[in-house]
Amino acid sequence: MCERHLSSPARRNLLLAGASSLALASLSRRDARAAQPAVGNAPNSIPPAQALDRLMQGNARYAANTSSNKDYSAGRAARVSAQYPIAAIVGCADSRVAPELAFDQGPGDLFVVRVAGNFVNDDILASLEYGVEFLGVPLIMVLGHTQCGAVGATVKVLQEGARLPGHLPELVRAIRPAVRIAQAEHGADLVAQTTIENVRLNTNRLTVSKPLIGPYVKSGKVKVVGGIYDLATGKIALV
Repeated sequence: MCERHLSSPARRNLLLAGASSLALASLSRRDARAAQPAVGNAPNSIPPAQALDRLMQGNARYAANTSSNKDYSAGRAARVSAQYPIAAIVGCADSRVAPELAFDQGPGDLFVVRVAGNFVNDDILASLEYGVEFLGVPLIMVLGHTQCGAVGATVKVLQEGARLPGHLPELVRAIRPAVRIAQAEHGADLVAQTTIENVRLNTNRLTVSKPLIGPYVKSGKVKVVGGIYDLATGKIALV
């Protein structure tokens, strides 16, 4: 009776499913460990200040139209096995802002996550945690930009009661706290001030986020900064 039960198709399928699940779990853990560069040996094992300096020097080259990255096929074969980004960028989805170009960095140098309005939700946070924990990213920049449509739309909704279709109200909900702070500042340009406050709010959130990024920041291994990209000049100012 017991032998017939063990050899039944249902029992065999159950055992195979269990074995497959264990194998996949083991493989996922192994892949995650393999993705993490060896401490002190990876090309991006640099101080956060050095990573930021490289970004700002690259932006200066870009703004001056003297970018050095022109051959994007260079190093393609080497990048197949691993990636070593020197910074993670939380950017807006705006098509006019291309972080790799704006910082004059090549493929594999930046770990970029983008959403209209450059705010941090749980999905963005999880991506950044992966970059810090498994890729060894030493720097995170929240990058806003002038004339941001998502920020402008949020301001219009709150000031004029405009209604947005689809899931666009989710963007408003995420950016609304920055508008409230900017309104308290009584600045002349509410959209511009909200853009800055939105960057600051999300920079602060990442700085203290748990359980991964906050402790890295506290230890000095990771730095979180904010920046504003000027569409007219291509220059990025830290905020």
